[in-house]
Amino acid sequence: MDSSGLGALVQLAKQAQTNEGTLQIVTNARVTQTVKLVRLEKFLALQTSVDSALGNISGQS
Repeated sequence: MDSSGLGALVQLAKQAQTNEGTLQIVTNARVTQTVKLVRLEKFLALQTSVDSALGNISGQS
């Protein structure tokens, strides 16, 4: 994951928030480490599995 990829994720997360939604990102340890390195983990909803992401989405209604 490079800076352009992180920038795209931030844009998508902002767009989701604007539309009263959420962006759940299913990721691996390497990407999670990169996101934490640039301190975006509080802004981006990182999940370890699709089930976890779906659980967060369905729990928001």
